[in-house]
Amino acid sequence: MLMKDFSAEVHGCHNYDATGALTTPIYLSATFRHPAFRESTGYDYGRVANPTRCDLERAIALLEGGGRAWALSSGMAAINLVFALCKAGDHVLLPEDLYGGTVRLANDIYSRYGIDFEYVDQRDTPLVRAKTRQETKLIFIENPSNPMMFVTDIRALAQIAHEKDALLVADNTFLSPHFQKPLTLGADIVVESGTKYLCGHNDVICGFLAVKDANSDLAKEIELLVKSEGPNLSPMDAWLMLRSLKTLGVRVERQAENALALAEWLRTLPEVTDVYYAGLSDHPQYALQRSQSTGFGAMISFKVKTPAIAQNVLAHLKLIAFAESLGGVESLLTYPLVQTHAEMPHYLISRTGLDGRLLRLSVGLEDVDDLKEDLEQALSKASTEVQST
Repeated sequence: MLMKDFSAEVHGCHNYDATGALTTPIYLSATFRHPAFRESTGYDYGRVANPTRCDLERAIALLEGGGRAWALSSGMAAINLVFALCKAGDHVLLPEDLYGGTVRLANDIYSRYGIDFEYVDQRDTPLVRAKTRQETKLIFIENPSNPMMFVTDIRALAQIAHEKDALLVADNTFLSPHFQKPLTLGADIVVESGTKYLCGHNDVICGFLAVKDANSDLAKEIELLVKSEGPNLSPMDAWLMLRSLKTLGVRVERQAENALALAEWLRTLPEVTDVYYAGLSDHPQYALQRSQSTGFGAMISFKVKTPAIAQNVLAHLKLIAFAESLGGVESLLTYPLVQTHAEMPHYLISRTGLDGRLLRLSVGLEDVDDLKEDLEQALSKASTEVQST
């Protein structure tokens, strides 16, 4: 039976055992008994395969529209495996606006191995085409981007990558497979920080990789890396993630509804100068994003009049938490310049519009009127403080 997303999120690929249990057991065993010489149950050693983790990986592959997925210890573990596909002399195109941890991994770690990382405005499709070359191994995208909410044409960049025999890798963290499925749009690899929307409860650190064809050379190469490097997710965390997937759709749909209401409302506040949310009808890439996803997610960035207001507002929040991360049921406000993007090179920051006036809001499941009340009082107090100094 071909299930739609809400059903697939609830049921995943669960197979009932003899007990009829509705949930997958937590298999904590590090190793597994062999029936006889050269015989296996399919499970030999926990680093290679674990029944709980395998159930989760099958569920993620199903939701992503792929054939194989790997459950990993973090989103950065997933991106690390992507970069590990490269060798000295390879060229990688990265977006100008992206998570600071990805920039750190590229610039401070993998560049020392002779991999050439180049940053480009990926909204400009002809520019991306012009920047690809014979040595291009990967085009890596975030869609929407973190934190400026730039939108990339996934189909077009997949075509450009494939013309050069390169791979298109899509970080899908901001939307999750409930709203966007890059593998169905031409991407070769999809990356998720499962800590965010897929988990949704701020209680698991995990990541995912997924590919279209489980039997492809690409899948075999990733399998070798996972088997050799051991970045696997623990059975307990895998079970928690299976729990979280069951409510993915209802969570992100409600969060997106809240986000649109907040984005429209933020524009009416005197302290706010700019609002960045792909679901606003006048967002420059609104039509494009609508053509490649079924929703716009729940991440908003906005600028206030001065850096002092942005910094002061953080101490006056009551309901919303000033914290890193995103995607959970609790709303979080982040100051990207000194948190998630603290290690971004200045030349990239200056090219994207990220500055000290920018705040990033991960919208949760709270009542939207309560969120408005909290933001309004915090912004008002911060503005008054700045004016009085």
